[in-house]
Amino acid sequence: MTFRGVNNNAHHRLAFVLQLALLLFWTASPASAAGDDPLAWPPITRMQKPWTYWWWMGSAVDTNNIAHSLARFQQAGLGGVHIIPIYGAKGSESNYISYLSPRWMDMLAFTVAEAGRLDMGVDMTTGTGWCFGGPSVTDEEANASPVVKVLEIPPGGTISDKFDSTKLQALMAFSETDKNKIDLLPKLDADGSLHWTAEGGTWRVFAVSQRPSGQKVKRAAPGGEGWMLNPFYAPAVSHYMGWFEEAFQSHTGPRPRALYQDSYEYRSSWAPDLFAQFERRRGYRLQDELPALFGEVANPERARVKSDYRETLSDMMIEDAMPVWVGWGHDHGFLIRYQAHGAPGNLLDLYALADMPETEMFHLDRDKLVCKFASSAGHVAGRARVCSETGTWLAEHFTETLAEMKFLQDDLFLSGINHIFYHGCCYSPDEAGWPGWHFYASFEMNPANSIWRDTPALNAYAARCQSLLQSGRPDNDILLYWPIHDYWNDPAGRVKDFTVQARAWLEDQPIGRTAHRLWDRGWQFDYVSDRQLAGATAADGLIKVPGGGYRAIVIPACELMPVATLSNLVRLAGAGATVIFDRQLPSDVPGLGNLQQRRGQLQDLLAQARNAPGLRVGDLEAELAAAKIAREPLLDHAGLMCVRRADDQGRIYFVANRGNEGFDGWLDLAAPAATVIMLDPMTGASGVADFRAGPAGGARVYAQLAPGQSLFFRALAARKIEAPAWKYWQAAGDAVPLAGNWQVKFLEGGPELPAAFATNHLGSWTQAADTNTQRFAGAALYTLHFDVPLDIGGDWRLDLGKVCQSARVRLNGQDAGALFTPPFRAVVGGLKAKENVLEVEVCNVSANRIRDLDRRGVKWKNFQDINFVNLDYRPFDASDWPLTDSGLLGPVTLTPVKPAWPGSTAKN
Repeated sequence: MTFRGVNNNAHHRLAFVLQLALLLFWTASPASAAGDDPLAWPPITRMQKPWTYWWWMGSAVDTNNIAHSLARFQQAGLGGVHIIPIYGAKGSESNYISYLSPRWMDMLAFTVAEAGRLDMGVDMTTGTGWCFGGPSVTDEEANASPVVKVLEIPPGGTISDKFDSTKLQALMAFSETDKNKIDLLPKLDADGSLHWTAEGGTWRVFAVSQRPSGQKVKRAAPGGEGWMLNPFYAPAVSHYMGWFEEAFQSHTGPRPRALYQDSYEYRSSWAPDLFAQFERRRGYRLQDELPALFGEVANPERARVKSDYRETLSDMMIEDAMPVWVGWGHDHGFLIRYQAHGAPGNLLDLYALADMPETEMFHLDRDKLVCKFASSAGHVAGRARVCSETGTWLAEHFTETLAEMKFLQDDLFLSGINHIFYHGCCYSPDEAGWPGWHFYASFEMNPANSIWRDTPALNAYAARCQSLLQSGRPDNDILLYWPIHDYWNDPAGRVKDFTVQARAWLEDQPIGRTAHRLWDRGWQFDYVSDRQLAGATAADGLIKVPGGGYRAIVIPACELMPVATLSNLVRLAGAGATVIFDRQLPSDVPGLGNLQQRRGQLQDLLAQARNAPGLRVGDLEAELAAAKIAREPLLDHAGLMCVRRADDQGRIYFVANRGNEGFDGWLDLAAPAATVIMLDPMTGASGVADFRAGPAGGARVYAQLAPGQSLFFRALAARKIEAPAWKYWQAAGDAVPLAGNWQVKFLEGGPELPAAFATNHLGSWTQAADTNTQRFAGAALYTLHFDVPLDIGGDWRLDLGKVCQSARVRLNGQDAGALFTPPFRAVVGGLKAKENVLEVEVCNVSANRIRDLDRRGVKWKNFQDINFVNLDYRPFDASDWPLTDSGLLGPVTLTPVKPAWPGSTAKN
């Protein structure tokens, strides 16, 4: 490929190679990365910590504020930032920096260098706002829509018209009576005139050209405005990357780790070379089937033609256009992060192009089976990390809690994600004051947000989780084939996008029903595409792909299958791999080209399939059981979910209680174990669990999981560990309410600190006499002196009751940890008979403070473009919000507890 201004200097090429080698080293994951000590957490580096999106409004950044911001991020436990330039803040126009200008590149270099000094990383969007596009994109390169003009010519009628031959891509006449077709393009005069007389019945003439769809870069930053490019058209992407080639050619500073592309939000359905691409790939001319593609009259071939059209668009993205961007990034020392969802292409193949596939969950719409498309692509392709955009519209602005973010993280971890990117925070200069600059749809992960005070505890939890979830390798047994052609074979519409929100492409299809069945019953699986199966091999009973080995391939009940795919399945089954067709074999091939020949080939392969030693057709669960592929029975317990990895010592389980009830009992694992280690990512504690042999050769382990709690189990296959036991607790008496006079003192926050007060009845601090509490966002210290007129020996469970919204606890000067998820409990010791001192520092959310600004009419929403909107995409206004409860609401109780080894106290 050729780019504008490409620098072929050997020194630069070597530098690019060395940088890429370093970046690939960063993303490598050794098979036993969890270390030799299974009770210890793997080392925490920038790669295990969560990162954050960092929007540069108007790119109005300066070195002082960049340095201050990065230092705060680092202190809070973030591992890196992802720069996305967007529209600017009003009043700061004189500070705007044009995207990719020399000054902008200087700011980028400073950011990368300063982040590196703090042991943090930097990624950047390849563009501004979203999607790809900008001033270099021409009309021909812009995301495109077809322009179709249909003329009906009666028998003997004459068409005399003039066309713009520079834009016309097809001019075809179709007979309504005998189905003849005539290509009229060769009949055009030099000036584009056409004079043609229809003979023998009515004819319809289709004239096809294209135009820009009208879509420009959304939320563009200064210097990034212009058309979105055409994601199907490789020359458009090549020309677009020339813009970056020119910017980086003379750039001598350090470079970001990765380039990024946001989710697919293009409105494109055509390309200048579509007809040529279609004929080369499908073996027939799309021009000859325009009535099936564009016509309104029923056409028996319409579904097949549209399937071929959809597959061609997919191929153009996967094989031509997106590899230009990926190749440019790799050639210049960048890794690639890519959100493929929303595209009309095969998501598994698109995600697999990236070094770090990335998915997302939106608000409360959290479909783990959709997110598994990104993690599956990464697992099958052998990628060490799969990312997520995390927290987009998690809740309304300034009401989001750390607990909500923790539970979202757990959902993503269960989906196979192991590299969190918060969505996110805005660059905001210190001089902007409170609340500073903000981007709508974000989690407000910034120091101005009152919850920032306890964010380090959340980030430490995420880092511990990711240290183990990035260790070893994925450990799924099943490859679940995506029969995408069943969905493409639809006569309705034209382009079909695979979005994370509208999910008929999954839920209403056999793959969705099969995925739910496997998920709900506890079988561990990854999705696999036709392309990925083409590269699979079979050995020792395993299906080998770049990411590892799987024990079976499952084919949902589908009607259509490409000949090449069935051939690959027969090949694998013939080599001893287990290939399970759920109840039926496919009955036909997709598409129109060479149809009869391909149907014959399919029938020949079906005959071979019936004799392949590893091929099974029948009830899915029965066939999996016959193949001795174990499911994870712990999922039989309501609310419990898990994701599994493996290393050289055994298996690593992340187990989360996503239900509303606590669990206290025995859990059966599919993995056998000589020792089971438990690790708590919230506290960092670890110990040897009580376990024994379970059914079917797996381990049976005792676990206690409060609602919302998560634990790691390490099932060591052959290693016995003599180490401290995991602490199980059981109540040794009744709960004791803590009553008395609570002293409440405000510590930090704004707009000013309210007066201290005392109370015998815990409740929201907004009810205090000082009405400044009603607009306060920040932290307050609750102190209680109390006696315990009971046997004070041993340990106690402290339960804070309702907390709005996070707490740091000290008892008699001893730190009991940070609590930010309900139930707000901790086991404490060291009680005295008299004069115990309980201190609880509580942070609220910023809702009441922002409510006060809007009630007083303070102008703080001063941003260009969309400005600032609420969850319903209407202008944000908190003036009519009710007061949000804040502080320690209780009731606070102490319950005596004692260690209990389940082997002697719990029923097997």
